[in-house]
Amino acid sequence: MNIVTPPADLTSDPAAAQTAVRPSREEAEAAVRTLLRWACDDPDREGLRDTPARVVKSYEEFFAGYHVDPVALLERTFSETDGYDEIVLLRDIRLESYCEHHMVPIVGRAHVAYLPHRRVVGISKLVRVIEAYSKRLQIQEKLTAQIANTINDVLRPRGVAVVLEASHQCMTTRGVHKPGVAMVTSRMLGAFRDDPATRREFLSMIRGPAGDSLD
Repeated sequence: MNIVTPPADLTSDPAAAQTAVRPSREEAEAAVRTLLRWACDDPDREGLRDTPARVVKSYEEFFAGYHVDPVALLERTFSETDGYDEIVLLRDIRLESYCEHHMVPIVGRAHVAYLPHRRVVGISKLVRVIEAYSKRLQIQEKLTAQIANTINDVLRPRGVAVVLEASHQCMTTRGVHKPGVAMVTSRMLGAFRDDPATRREFLSMIRGPAGDSLD
């Protein structure tokens, strides 16, 4: 087996993090074969013969965020802004994550804004921070806080605002079976929390120039 160290936020026990063991690819594929048999199908039939390998390869993509350091993504900033100090907003960012309770998709969009304090960061880095945290097993509330807190801690802006809207397949394709339901979460820090006018400006911007709804 390969010994790996998971990201610091995966466990509250640093000693456990240092000794965590990651199963081999072969063990992961064997686990998928077990699930296929548990589902009352034959993993050796033609249509499923390569499924374990495909599933493991898919998981490498789905959970790639465990191998990305979100803090490092934001460390390079730029100071040549000609004094720009208004809201920087990225709206309608495609969001794909995975429910930690049922391991099914969470699909939606993210809106992320910050008020610069002398320095700005490349906008693609903000998207990568979202992906780093979303491509892990998650609950939406924690994901929202992680994105906002990391941007705030690294950039030290005058404020950060994050709104996530997403559909959870754990309640649309199983359980209560309620399609069309969106969960909305937000995290406001600094000026976005303390200044009602700044918060209103942000909320107006994510609704679009005509004040349309978020649907």
